[in-house]
Amino acid sequence: MSYTQPPPPPGFPPPPSPPAPRPSWARKRVLIPAAAVILVVGAGIGSAGNGGDGEETAAAPRPTVTVTETARADGKAEPAPTVTVTKTATAEAETKADTAQDADVAAEGKAVFKVWGSAPSGVDITYGNDGTNLQGKGLPLKKTLTVKDDALYYQVTAQLMGGGDIQCSITIDGKTKSGRAQGSYNICSAQLNSDFSGGFS
Repeated sequence: MSYTQPPPPPGFPPPPSPPAPRPSWARKRVLIPAAAVILVVGAGIGSAGNGGDGEETAAAPRPTVTVTETARADGKAEPAPTVTVTKTATAEAETKADTAQDADVAAEGKAVFKVWGSAPSGVDITYGNDGTNLQGKGLPLKKTLTVKDDALYYQVTAQLMGGGDIQCSITIDGKTKSGRAQGSYNICSAQLNSDFSGGFS
């Protein structure tokens, strides 16, 4: 049974005729370049994905942490700093000290020897009577001896050992003799002599 299409009504264009089939060689000319393009694009995407991972790894290296610590080999803690405070006495303070030293009156029958001041390099002190020579150490120094009736004198000497400012005194029965030495190896000396009447002057 065959089917025949009726003719178109008058005034209408005839229907389009079906397209002619393409020859096989024409289809190959389209498919081969399309396949090549797809292959190239796929390879590019794959290499871009692999290359991206490589670049990210190179650009983000592992972090490095450095710790600096100061430690003592013996394991002991550092000592605390030492603070030294130096005070300088004024002339007024020295005058008051002098007055205080002179005001200290010896008890009856006693000889009082005193040395005070500043001697950074040290001081060599001796005291006693004509038959006794005793050694003193440190400043201020205060020593007391019992007065002997047959003593001819009592004295105190203090020699600086390279600098300073010192004073010395000796007191017997309310009578005082004093001296002073400043700088270098100078000597401070004070002496009370017997007056052969039982007193010293």
